[in-house]
Amino acid sequence: MLVGMNILGRFAPSPTGVLHLGNLRTALASWLSARAAGGRWIVRMEDVDGPRCRRDLGEAQLRDLATLGLESDGPVLWQSDRGEAYRAALAALHQTDRLYPCLCTRKDLQSLASAPHVEDGLRPYPGRCRDRVWEGYDRALRFRLPAGTATWSDRLLGPQVDDPAALTGDPLLFRRDACFAYHLAVVVDDAAQGVTEVVRGADLRPVTATQIRLQEALVLPRPAYAHLGMVVAPDGSRLGKRAGALGLEALAARCISAAEALGWLGWSLGCLNHPEPCTAEALINRFDWAGVPKAEVRVPEAWT
Repeated sequence: MLVGMNILGRFAPSPTGVLHLGNLRTALASWLSARAAGGRWIVRMEDVDGPRCRRDLGEAQLRDLATLGLESDGPVLWQSDRGEAYRAALAALHQTDRLYPCLCTRKDLQSLASAPHVEDGLRPYPGRCRDRVWEGYDRALRFRLPAGTATWSDRLLGPQVDDPAALTGDPLLFRRDACFAYHLAVVVDDAAQGVTEVVRGADLRPVTATQIRLQEALVLPRPAYAHLGMVVAPDGSRLGKRAGALGLEALAARCISAAEALGWLGWSLGCLNHPEPCTAEALINRFDWAGVPKAEVRVPEAWT
C-alpha cells in the first residue's frame, strides 16, 4: 500500500444539485482515507453533461464541503475544460481499432446513454453496431471491450471479479450531442491528476471492470478502489427529494448543525461509537477501512 504523500484521493461530484448525505459520506470517507495515510485529497467537478451541470451548483457544493472542513489540496478541475485531453484519448483508441460508431438511441437500448451512476434497469449494450465501419468523430462512439473478466481488490469489499461485457457491454465514450461520456472522462482525469485511490458508492461498483479495461487500452495506471454501501431513506428506498436526500442547508432548517451531520457521517463510517457533534480533523485517527461497515446506512427518521 502506498503511504504518505504518494496517496492522492479524490471526490468527483456532478454539479447538478446539492450534495446530499450520501454524497457527503463518500466525500468524507475519501478525505479520511487520504488524510489517515498522510496523503492529499482533491475535488473534481464532473460536468461533462453540459445541459444538466451548472457552475453555480458546483460552487455551492464546494462551499458545503468547506463547511465540513473538506477542502481540495489543489485547484478544482472542471471536466468541461478538458475537451482536448478527451479528444486525444479518443484518437489513441481509434489508432488501436478500439472505437466504433453507434447509431442506437437511448430508447432503442432502454438504458441511459451516459451517466456517472448505474440506474435500476441498466442493461449491457448488446453490440448491435459493433460491425459498423469507421465514420469519423461526428458520430456517437463506443469502446470495443476485449473478452474476459477483470479483477481487482476493493479496499472495502475485498477481491472482485467481473465480466464487463455482461455488466455494461461496450460503453459509450462520445455522444451524438458531442459530449464526452463519463467512462472516458473519469479514466483520463484520474490518470492525469495522479489519483491513486477512488472512493465511491456501491452503485458504481458494476462499472469498475469496464473502466479497468479502458485504463488498460489507454495504458493508464489503475487506482485502488473502495465502494461504500449506499445511504438510503429511512424506509430503505433510494434517496430522493421526497425521501431523505438532504443537504446541509435542509438539515440546518431542521436545526441539525454541520457538526451534528458530520458526527453522524463519522459514526456511519465506524469512526465513532455513537453519533455526536465533531470535526473532520477529529475523525482522522479513528478511520480504518477494516471498521467501515459494508452494508447500506439509513438516514435517521427524525431528519426527514
